[in-house]
Amino acid sequence: MNNDDSATPLLAEALLDVAALRAETPGCAEVVHVNNAGCGLIPAPVLRPVVEHLELEARIGGYEAAARRSEAVADFYAAIGSLIGSAPQNIAFASSATHAFATGLSAIPFEPGDVILTTRNDFISNQIAFLSLRKRFGVQIVHAPDAPEGGVDVAAMADLMRKHRPRLVAATHIPTNSGLVQPVAEIGRHCRDLDLLYLVDACQSVGQIPLDVEAIGCDMLTATCRKYLRGPRGSGFLYVSDRVLDAGYEPLFIDMHGSRWVAPDRYQPSATAARFEDWEFPYATVLGCAAAARYAERVGVEAGGARALTLAADFRTRLSAIPGIRVLERGAALGALVTFTIEGWEPQPFKAALDARGINSALSFREFAVFDFGDKDVDWCLRLSPHYYNTEEEVAVVASAVAELAGPRGIR
Repeated sequence: MNNDDSATPLLAEALLDVAALRAETPGCAEVVHVNNAGCGLIPAPVLRPVVEHLELEARIGGYEAAARRSEAVADFYAAIGSLIGSAPQNIAFASSATHAFATGLSAIPFEPGDVILTTRNDFISNQIAFLSLRKRFGVQIVHAPDAPEGGVDVAAMADLMRKHRPRLVAATHIPTNSGLVQPVAEIGRHCRDLDLLYLVDACQSVGQIPLDVEAIGCDMLTATCRKYLRGPRGSGFLYVSDRVLDAGYEPLFIDMHGSRWVAPDRYQPSATAARFEDWEFPYATVLGCAAAARYAERVGVEAGGARALTLAADFRTRLSAIPGIRVLERGAALGALVTFTIEGWEPQPFKAALDARGINSALSFREFAVFDFGDKDVDWCLRLSPHYYNTEEEVAVVASAVAELAGPRGIR
């Protein structure tokens, strides 16, 4: 989303029928859900095909149900592809964003001394995966520095690309521990200029920010379906470019779905991203993900994202005015994740106090973001992440609850 052009997002946001969207979201009647960076509330049109398919499996059998719904299952690839500007054959289903990320990494034939160039604001599991690769294969991990205003210094990262010629460049679009939006397309332009392999984690941005893999310039992109896309848990996807497929990249443990056993000593990988998939599928979940992607398109990712950003900005304004609260976001561009600390509270009791008020939130700890939280000198924070179906009244209710807990009568 172009943050320099506010007119278009505001116009798009005005087209949303929030009341109708909330009516399609059963959870809105139960809780104030501002944990969409954890899991979005599933809307009824997404829930329905999941339940119907499980019922079909119970009636006629799992294999038979999958065969009967094969066209709907195939729409998962078209729906996700449409959402991110990809052809269907470049999409692989995964059980999570982490599974997709690890599968993509496993396709890269790392050798001792190879460099992985990444950033200081990344998802914990990605960084652990890099450390595991260093432990097993002797790769080097280089972290690009941040700019003074927050977020990666792209010019410095480009210098490191030229210096190290990394085997892989990896960046997370929006880290789980803050609302920072990283300039992944700018990074991608440098990767293309230098012909470097580029992997993007879009776990928090898919469904929140319009994505175009060609504009980003990535070779692989990973995401989950349970967050801002509002799909079921246990689902995600991996995008792989034609360049990756044509170069013969394949996962380390390819199976019978992703390849054919053509001779006693030889197998042939699929020509498509199916080579990155496993044979066993949670078909009900796949159908739910397809429905979630189509639902996001109907709502409009730009319109929905603009509203989520507006609500997040309202949160930051309200929270910043509360004594004892420190809002942690830094960066030139911010998404719909809001993180803050509160004086005089331990993490679990504070979250429990919000839970008791029917407010869904999430905790982040220093081990989730060693660099970022180290720079900010915090051990934990609370994360609020609104979506388009949240209301201005809910933002006020949550901010009021935080103010009450932060005050002298708050119970520690």
